This record gives sequence, structure tokens and C-alpha cells, in this order.
Amino acid sequence: MEFFNFIRDITIADFVDILFMSLVIYSVLIWFKKTKAAFVLTGIIIMAGVYLVARQFDLTLTASVLQGFFAVILIVVVVIFQEELRHFFEKIAVWSLNRKNQKPMQISRPEVETLVRTLNDFAHDKIGALIVIQGKDLVMRHLDGGVELHGKLSESLLKSIFDPHSSGHDGAVVIERDQVSQFSCQLPLSKDFKTLGQTGTRHASALGLSELTDALCLVVSEERGTIVIARNGALQTIADSETLSAAIKNFYQEISPPPVNKLRQEFFKKNSREKIIALVMTSALWFVLVYGSKLVYKTYTVPIEYSALPTGLTVEEIAPKEIEVSFSGPRRAFYFFNINEVKVILKLWNVKEGRHSFKIAKSYLSFPQGIGLENLEPSVVRVNIAALAGTEKKEPSP
Repeated sequence: MEFFNFIRDITIADFVDILFMSLVIYSVLIWFKKTKAAFVLTGIIIMAGVYLVARQFDLTLTASVLQGFFAVILIVVVVIFQEELRHFFEKIAVWSLNRKNQKPMQISRPEVETLVRTLNDFAHDKIGALIVIQGKDLVMRHLDGGVELHGKLSESLLKSIFDPHSSGHDGAVVIERDQVSQFSCQLPLSKDFKTLGQTGTRHASALGLSELTDALCLVVSEERGTIVIARNGALQTIADSETLSAAIKNFYQEISPPPVNKLRQEFFKKNSREKIIALVMTSALWFVLVYGSKLVYKTYTVPIEYSALPTGLTVEEIAPKEIEVSFSGPRRAFYFFNINEVKVILKLWNVKEGRHSFKIAKSYLSFPQGIGLENLEPSVVRVNIAALAGTEKKEPSP
């Protein structure tokens, strides 16, 4: 019955609420994954779990300390990841615009061959170069300087830009679809020194932009004569022309809008673990914060207990022996409710022999915090007090 009541209480608005928050949490998980801050998120989730458990079991000290901790940690996260947060909210702002106006970003085979051939020539002649192929993310706000060009992509244009005698050869070239949109651009530098190793400024620039956007950055080292790809915060050295050509083609296939049937297949394959975690986390939060916050009424049958009596007296009869106690409170207050924690104790330490009637007051009851007493039925209990056998009844002194 509890399960059917639970299903019945879920409305369409609740279902939409869960789906939307799952999408938000999924986006945050992917963002943490891309920024290599998964350990930070794991720590926050563990602390949040401990806080919820502390709240549920009335661990007041632990809950209070963790509540203050979360007030501070949120500020720390904002300060440390301010650039990543700005990028995250920027992606949310432009997402709908990209979905409506995005056109296929494929380039033709001759243009891919132009890039491969030019980069190989640069590597052979040990001419440094940095080429950025824009993906779905905006890269403009991450660029400093630069000269607008909007020229047709060609081998001669790239070689003229990266000619060592050219004033703009030290900067990056930005390619949008089949055009060179800008050149002589400065990119943000990565601070991932472990990944960079002994590489130079061009590699640091390429890796820095790949950490913030989904762009494909192609680097030619003038010292080693090697070609390196930077994508999603990682560097990959290219061994031959076929690998380079395949990498560029795969990049364009990935950023271009896939067909609907392919999109459905990728939805269940790509980042499936993060999708499951997001759905489980959202469902748990909804169960505790939304479903658990709804006001409910519960009635329990509780036996009558009594305190110690004066010497020589005993309880001969209690009528009734049990009463029904009704409570109200948020549903989550009853998740771990233990009926044994509810006690009705009559205070009989000053009673005398005979029949007595007790109106059950709230002070007679003991029950968990977080719930309120609504009703007692019956509210009056009759108790018959008698002398113990063999006890002489004392006569009042004259």
C-alpha cells in the first residue's frame, strides 16, 4: 500500500522537476569531469550525504558543523572555479541558440587534405604553428588580440601566416568551417604542468583552450618537428598523416548535429554512468526534500506506562491499557520513525489508595523531535490504586 501511495503522489510536475534537475546535475558532472575536478565533486557529495544522515538522525552537532561548512565551501568553489563556472553558464545561455541555428560544420575532403599537407610541411621544415578548429563552443571570449581575416582556407594562406618573417606567425589561427576567421590570436595558457611536461608555449596555449572549449587545437613544434593535437584537456602526438586526417574528420563528425536515430543511440551510450548518477541523485533529493516535506498524519497505539508508586501501593487496574496517539509532521520525519520511542508515562509518585482519573497532558508524552502532537484518544485514563497484600493501613494520628 505504501508503494502505491508513493506512485499516486507523483504528479506530472514532479516528473518534469526530476528530469530538469537530472539534466542540471548531469551537466555539472560532465563539467567537473572535463575540468578534472571529479575528486572535489566526490568530496562534496560525501559531505552532503553525511549531512543528510545527520539531519535524519537528529545529530545536531554534526548537522550544525556541516551546515556551516557548506556555507563556506560554496564560496570557495566559486572562487576557485570562477572561470569554469562562467563557461558553464555561458554554455547554458547559448545552448538553445546553437540548437536552433547550428549548421553542419563538415568540411570537404580537399580542405582536410590541405590541413594535413600543410601541417606535415610545417613539421618537416620545423616551422612552429598553432591552428584552432572551432567546435560548438564559442572561443571568441577566450582570445586576446587577433586580426580578423575571413579568408578561404588554403595552403598558401596558412604558410604565409606562419612564415617566420610574418608579424603574426607566433599567434594562433582560428578556423570556422572552411574559413580562416582570425590569425595572430593569443590563447589562455594551461596550468596542467604534468600534462605539458617539457613542451613550449604553443602547447600550453592549445591545451588551455581545449580545457575551456570543445575546439580541436593543432600544434607544430618548431624544435622537435612534431604534430600534437589538444582536445578535451589532453595532448596527443600524431605519428603519421593518416592518423591526423582521421582525427580531423572524427572531430567534425562529432561536433556536427547527428541524425535523429543516431542521436538516440548516442544518448544511451555516451556518458551513461554520469546519466545514471544524475538520475539517482535527483531522485534521492526529490524523495527527501520534496516528497519528504509533505505534511502527513500518523496514528499509533501506545501502551500506558507509569512511574514508581509510593511505598506499599500498587496499580490494580488501568483502563484503558492503550491509547491512540496522532502526530503530524513532514513525511521524512517518519522515514526512520520508531514506535518504541513514543511513551505515555503516568506520574503516580504522589497518588493515594483509591480510584483516580488522569487527563493525559503533553508532559506525560515522550516522542521524537520534528513531529507535532495532534490528538489523544481517549484523553482520560482511570487507574485503581490498591495497597499491597500484607501491608498494614496506617491510621491517622489523633
